[in-house]
This record gives sequence, structure tokens and C-alpha cells, in this order.
Amino acid sequence: MLRKISLASLALVVGGILAAVGFYAYFTDKPTLNLAGFFYGIPLLLGGLALKAAELEPAEFTEPTSDEVLLLRESQATDTQNQVRKDITRFRYGQPAHLDDALERLGLAPTDEERPLLQGLREVDVDGAYGLILEFYSPLMPIETWEEKKAKIATFFGPGLHAEVSPKADDKIELALIKITEA
Repeated sequence: MLRKISLASLALVVGGILAAVGFYAYFTDKPTLNLAGFFYGIPLLLGGLALKAAELEPAEFTEPTSDEVLLLRESQATDTQNQVRKDITRFRYGQPAHLDDALERLGLAPTDEERPLLQGLREVDVDGAYGLILEFYSPLMPIETWEEKKAKIATFFGPGLHAEVSPKADDKIELALIKITEA
């Protein structure tokens, strides 16, 4: 629940209210309330503005997760899959894009302009295994480059995962991180 709340918006609202109270108190000659409003409200308002400028909104699920897939997630998802899902579905601050560091280390983001942008995610059942599918908009990074990096992607995101890459329409790429199940 708290992961879905923007700290920047919260700071802006609380800071705005306190600053407004401070200005009201100043003009109505109430010095104690005036100081509290100014000393807490204005810095909080400015902090909220700074956070808002550096805010990266959470990636959205492109389709709802079924109850069967939720059960698979609980029983099979690796720590890495859970961490990636949690990281990209919450507000981030000071990052230019979701998974920017991971893409850079994998060689999929040589420059900021070429970096694929995460647009969404979904969770699926892949032949009885839990799969986390990351949907990227990748107009400047060809599918061949993604295909070359499949093994590196699988090892980067940890043991017990298999990576699948598939092109979609409109310069979109889907990266599936699938749990390897023992047969």
C-alpha cells in the first residue's frame, strides 16, 4: 500500500498546508503558528518539489494477475523475480529509468538515448512455471542484440531463471524471466 503513495505528492500537500497556515498566522499576528508554518511548511514544500522533479513513476501491470499465477508466484518465484517486481512497481527517486543500472551492466544501454524503457510487466504461467514478463519499448536496440545477451541476462538475474526474448509490434520487446522447474 505505501509503495503506491508518492512521497513527493505527500510532501507537497503537507508542506503546502503548513506553509498556507504559516502565511495565515503571519497576517493574523499569531507568532507561534507562524513560525511552525514557515519553519516546517516551506522546507517540506521545497523538498516535495525536489522529489517531484526526480520522481520515476511505478511500472504498471499490463494485465491482471490470475489467482493461479499468484499461487505459482508464492511457491516458485525466486528472490530476484520478487525483487525486480517490487522495485519496478514502486515510486523511485533519482533514477532516469527503471532497471537502468541492470540494462547498462548487460550492455543493453550504451547511451541514455538507446536505453530501452520499461513500459509494463505481467505475470504468467509458462508450462507450470512462474514467469515475470517485462515489456520494454526499444526502438534503438535491435532484437538481435537482445538475443545475443539472453544467456548473460539469465545469469545476471540469478540462478534458477531462464530468459526468453521476443519482439512485438511497434518496437517493443518482451523479456521473460522464467523459473526453471525440476521435471
